[in-house]
Amino acid sequence: MKKLRIGVIYGGRSGEHEVSLASAASVIASLDRARYEPVPIRIEKDGRWVLADRPPTAIAASEVIEQARLQSGRAIRAGREAHLVSHPGEETVLTIERTTGDALDKPRENAYVTGLALDVIFPVLHGPFGEDGTVQGLLELADVPYVGAGVLASAVGMDKAVMKILFAARGLPIVKHLVLLRPGWEANRDSHRRAVDRKLGWPVFVKPANLGSSVGISKVKAASELGAAIDYAAEFDRKVVIEAAVPHAREIEVAVLGNDDPEASVPGEIIPSREFYDYEAKYLDDRSETVIPAPLTPAQTNEIRGMALEAFRAVDASGMARIDFLLASRSGQIFVNEINTIPGFTTISMFAKLWESSGVSYPALLDRLITLAIERHAEGRRRRISVM
Repeated sequence: MKKLRIGVIYGGRSGEHEVSLASAASVIASLDRARYEPVPIRIEKDGRWVLADRPPTAIAASEVIEQARLQSGRAIRAGREAHLVSHPGEETVLTIERTTGDALDKPRENAYVTGLALDVIFPVLHGPFGEDGTVQGLLELADVPYVGAGVLASAVGMDKAVMKILFAARGLPIVKHLVLLRPGWEANRDSHRRAVDRKLGWPVFVKPANLGSSVGISKVKAASELGAAIDYAAEFDRKVVIEAAVPHAREIEVAVLGNDDPEASVPGEIIPSREFYDYEAKYLDDRSETVIPAPLTPAQTNEIRGMALEAFRAVDASGMARIDFLLASRSGQIFVNEINTIPGFTTISMFAKLWESSGVSYPALLDRLITLAIERHAEGRRRRISVM
C-alpha cells in the first residue's frame, strides 16, 4: 500500500511557538513509518516557512522553552535579535511571496517550491496564525486535506469572546464575563474598572481573547490589581476577556474525536501546582497532577461528556478538540470554559492521555485523525462550485 505523505506544520507566529515544537516532535516520532512518510514544515516566528532538514526532537515543552530562553539570552548578550532555530543545517525556505519587500517590482525567481506531493497536512500550530483559521483557510484554497477543525470552528475556537456567544446560544452554561477592546480600555480605564467591580466582583481572571496555553492570563483579587492585568493581557491581543472566578473550582477536561458523529473521552481532572493552571504550571513545573478518569459521580461524568459534544457541535468543529470545564466544588455547578481545536499534542498532553485511558493509543489516535481529515475533505468536495 502506498505510503501517505503527511506534511506536519509546526512553529508559527504566536506565543505558543515553543509548545508547538514539542507537539510536532511527538506527532512525527509516532507516525507509523509503514503507512506514513512525515514531511516536517516549520513556520518561524518571523513568518518564514521552512522545509526542515530534520524534525524537532524535544518531546517536552519545558525542554524547548528552556532552549529558547538560553538562545535568547545568548543573542541579547551578543547585541543582536534572537531567532529560535530548532534544528540547524541546510534547509529550503518555502515562500508564498512573489517579490521581496524592498523590490516590489522585481519578481522573485525562487518564489515557490513544488513537488512535495503531500496527501494530508497535519497542522500542529497552537495559538494565532495557525490554530485560528488562517492556515486552515490557506489549505482550503489549495484543496488539500488537513487534520482538525475547519476555518469557522478554528476561528471561533481561538476567540474566547465569540466562543462564549455560541456556547450561550446552544444553552451551555458559561461564567459571567465582560469583553473589552484595548483602545476602549486605554481611553477610559476608570469606567471599565467600575464595570468589573459592579458586574463581576472579585476575584476575576483576565485573559487575551485570542491565545492559548494560559499565556497572558492573570488572576486578579482586588481592583488595585486590575489595570496591570489588563495591560498585560492587551500586550497579546486587542480584545481582552474578564471572567468571574468560579469559587473552589475543579478543572475538568474532555477530549472529543470525530466529524459528524463525534465521540467523547472519559473526563480527566487537572490539579495545578500553582493557584491556577497557568503557563508555568503547564509547561515548566512538573508538580501539577492529572487524574484520569476524574473522580466524578456517574451523573456528573455523563453530563460533562454530553456538554463536551454539544460544545463541539456549537462551533461546528471536526476532527478533534479538547473541551475544558470548571466545576464548582461546593455547589456542583458545571461551566464550559473553552474549546481547544488544536490541543497540546505531546504523548503526555491531556488530549492524548484522555484517549489512551479511553482505549485509543497515541499511534491509533493519529491514524484516526488522518482518516477523519480525508473523509472530511471528500465530503467537502461534494460541494458544487459552479452553476454551469
